[in-house]
Amino acid sequence: MKVFKFGGASVSSAPAIKNVTSILQMYPGKKVMVISAMGSTTNELETLVRSYYKKDPKTGQILQRIKGYHEQIIEELQIDADRLTQVRQLLASLGERLQRMPSLHFDYEYDQLVCYGELLSTAIVSAYLNQNGLPNKWVDVRDSLRTDETYREAIVDWKWSSMLVNNNFAFNGVDLCVTQGFIGSTTTNQTTTLGREGSDFTAAILANLLNAESVTIWKNVPGVLNADPNDFTDTEKLEVLSYKEAIELSYSGAKVIHPKTIKPLRNKNIPLYVRPFDFPDQAGTVIREIDHQLDLVPVYILKKKQALITLSPEDFSFISIDVLSEVFSFFKANRIKVNLIQQSAIDLSLCVDEPEVGLESLVMELRKQFDVRYNTGLVLATIRFYNEQSLARIADGREVLMEQKSRRTVRMVLK
Repeated sequence: MKVFKFGGASVSSAPAIKNVTSILQMYPGKKVMVISAMGSTTNELETLVRSYYKKDPKTGQILQRIKGYHEQIIEELQIDADRLTQVRQLLASLGERLQRMPSLHFDYEYDQLVCYGELLSTAIVSAYLNQNGLPNKWVDVRDSLRTDETYREAIVDWKWSSMLVNNNFAFNGVDLCVTQGFIGSTTTNQTTTLGREGSDFTAAILANLLNAESVTIWKNVPGVLNADPNDFTDTEKLEVLSYKEAIELSYSGAKVIHPKTIKPLRNKNIPLYVRPFDFPDQAGTVIREIDHQLDLVPVYILKKKQALITLSPEDFSFISIDVLSEVFSFFKANRIKVNLIQQSAIDLSLCVDEPEVGLESLVMELRKQFDVRYNTGLVLATIRFYNEQSLARIADGREVLMEQKSRRTVRMVLK
């Protein structure tokens, strides 16, 4: 049994979905198909959540835009009306949800609404496949993937999920199960999400629990590249990566794979393929166990929307272990991701993801104990397998606010 994951770009239009159908036909045998929301639907739903939460009168317009996009794809696919009951129920449910008063918990409301992207996507694709000679079972992954209540970054309960996944992903006379990425649910059936771009992680979880022979992530790139083609014009494909290298790259911000994807696969020694959905015959990149050190071309990763915060104790005392513990507890409580740390005698500098609501309230709280300086709108640049030429290429014309080097990796905070 194989697990295939298709991202939003691969199901963003009627022609794209027809292409997915042809890919599935190339691979006989049992498959679990994990699908993301169509196109930029997740972004649209995030806009919808913010509008709903602020009780903005434009909420209805945003909803109609989302509905219209999906209805256009349905029309172009010419799906029979009697196969669309589930899609109509989901759209009605989304509309009803928006009629309720929002709670005071934004992250909870986010998860209850954003999940509709994956639910609608899979319902439409499943209906189209059933109509076009690929009988399949639609599975609501929320009935299988149990998590805690950390909304927007839920932690998987592996014990409960293992039992439920193996019960619910029985093929029952078909060779294909169609399900959602990115979402799960609590023991009280409240929807949760696994973190932005979490569909890769879902595919890895299912592969681990179902003992799949492989996972393939179908992307709009030839494989894992040594840089994002949106930022660099002369990228090179990496033919093979070890699990370790893949974790290093994804943790540093490489967008091609979600950071949590690798561990469940490595634990069961399941290879991961990253392949282009426009050219499905191409080999792409394979990520697997490798028992020797790789020597790759420089790999560039730019992580944007970063902030650099420098804390200095007002009484001129040292940055002690107690200070570090207190600072990290503060950032953990506020769910701020720290990506790079540098310490001197009386300064502690941290490069963090900029929070959605801005840093002002956090800085005000920190200023009760520290002198605080900060910059926003920065880029954290990582070069794996760096050389002098690659360093000069990244730093050229930019102000470097912080830099760290190890044997194989350099990381710079750039203005």
